[in-house]
Amino acid sequence: DMTIYRRLFLQARPYRLHIAGIFLLSLLDGPLGLVAPLPLKIAVDSGIGSHPLPGVLDRVLPANVAGSPSRILLLAAFLMVGVAALGGLLGLASTFLRSYTAEQLVLNFRTRVFAHLQRMSLQYHDAKGTADSVYRIQNDTLTLQYICLDGLSPFVTSIFTLAAMFYVTFRMVAPFLFLLSQKYRPIFRERSKQVKQIESSAMAVLQEVLSALRVVKAFGREQHEENRYMRQGTAGMWARIKLEFIGGAYSLVIGLVTAAGTAAVLWIGMRHVQAGELTLGSLLLVMSYLGQLYSPLKTIGRKAASLQGHLVGAERAFSVLDQERDVPEKPNALSLRRASGSITFQNVSFSYDEGHPVLHDMSFEVPAGARVGISGRTGAGKTTLLSLLTRLYDPTSGAILLDGSDLRDYRLADLRNQFAIVLQEPVLFSTSIAENIAYARPEATEEEIVRAAKLADAHDFIVRLANGYQTVVGERGMRLSGGERQRIAVARAFLKDAPVLLLDEPTSSVDMRTERAIMMATERLMQGRTTFLIAHRMSTLEHCDIRLEIEHGRLVSAVRTTQQNASPSALDSTASTVALPGGVRRG
Repeated sequence: DMTIYRRLFLQARPYRLHIAGIFLLSLLDGPLGLVAPLPLKIAVDSGIGSHPLPGVLDRVLPANVAGSPSRILLLAAFLMVGVAALGGLLGLASTFLRSYTAEQLVLNFRTRVFAHLQRMSLQYHDAKGTADSVYRIQNDTLTLQYICLDGLSPFVTSIFTLAAMFYVTFRMVAPFLFLLSQKYRPIFRERSKQVKQIESSAMAVLQEVLSALRVVKAFGREQHEENRYMRQGTAGMWARIKLEFIGGAYSLVIGLVTAAGTAAVLWIGMRHVQAGELTLGSLLLVMSYLGQLYSPLKTIGRKAASLQGHLVGAERAFSVLDQERDVPEKPNALSLRRASGSITFQNVSFSYDEGHPVLHDMSFEVPAGARVGISGRTGAGKTTLLSLLTRLYDPTSGAILLDGSDLRDYRLADLRNQFAIVLQEPVLFSTSIAENIAYARPEATEEEIVRAAKLADAHDFIVRLANGYQTVVGERGMRLSGGERQRIAVARAFLKDAPVLLLDEPTSSVDMRTERAIMMATERLMQGRTTFLIAHRMSTLEHCDIRLEIEHGRLVSAVRTTQQNASPSALDSTASTVALPGGVRRG
């Protein structure tokens, strides 16, 4: 727990002055609480009864006020309003400062976790899932606000109040509270972990269904998915109920202790009033102070119960930040402005999970400007090969060279800036067409965006839309057809103007007519660039200089089809180094 506290406070350190101000304002409630019951004592003992005013007031007030019961009652009323007004102003200042600090703390913490998650490899996200990451960003980061402000501030303030008001009583009660909290703490922690895990699973169902709603509707599975979410939601509901019940039982014990103490003081106090040893006003004052004493005790009990749940959230958020990037960047990584585009695979193997290799000992060379066609069955490892080029993953063994240097030697941002990518399923964001094209280069001018769209044969259909380039495409671009989405993705690649182009089956989900239009656009896009093109139809690869065939993660064929861009020596020497069953076919 202390490790989590230390990390939370380090995260909150830039706002230490704000937090200190909140603590000070909270501590002022203590003295104000001591003053609050005094008007009632004055009204009962000196206004209604015949006892003199408290010493300080008796000395400073004029005799005509101190000797008049009606004026004493009026004074008590004014004091009550004054104390309430001062308390309200303190509360307003505390609320504003607390709200501002809380929002800044959570925003910065969320941004830090989000930035770290963006830089984690796809392997991490494949294992954890999107919903889990979203839950940690949106929910678990809120623990910083709770522990540093909403929970810890009242908790510590209550302890100060107890220490200042009734030190002896606190000494009597504190050991009991400590023993009780030690017993309940592991129970709270374990139940809180279960709640977080179940809530994350329920969110995963929501995200999965809503992102695949067309499939759900097409198969008429709405009721099934509703039942699946209901099962997860019910499990989460009962987990939260159990947690609340445990917290309620803990608060009940604290409440019984405080009630027993209050009853004892009341009984003893009334005996003293009956004996004439204590005034009624003094008893009311003591009972009021006792209420102030037990209120912090209840706060400590309540916060101790909920604190464990928030510590679990903090633990989950920090576990994200503790994840080391499995695609790290070297401290003195090389800068790269624009690569020529020559690429070499040297005995590259890769596996997502240990013991289950996806690529096996692949070696080949691609000269700058060559077009490489990659074919193979589904699951052969074609897309994985492209993912290694952009360092979404690193090889398990071997090396990939760009312009003669290992990809791992370059700065990540510079390396990925050398690639333009068009995927089988184009990824568009729920913004305008212009913003989606400019995603490759946000600083691009309107003229550059239009030129890229024209090169991709997208301009004509864009201008026919009601809002032209400002048309919002909807989530994942679903307001456009598959061919239109793909042409926007090609336009984005044109605008980036990278030296290496990666095309992952860009025409597999469109009709023949649209395929011809897209291939004409990609033909223009490939000019002067090193290109890797994945396709199932061999006709799509007919203009490639080099053809690679992959089966079960192994390179079984490396064929040079033209001499336009590829040097025979480069390909032939590579082919001879690949040890394959039955040899390597060459063109």
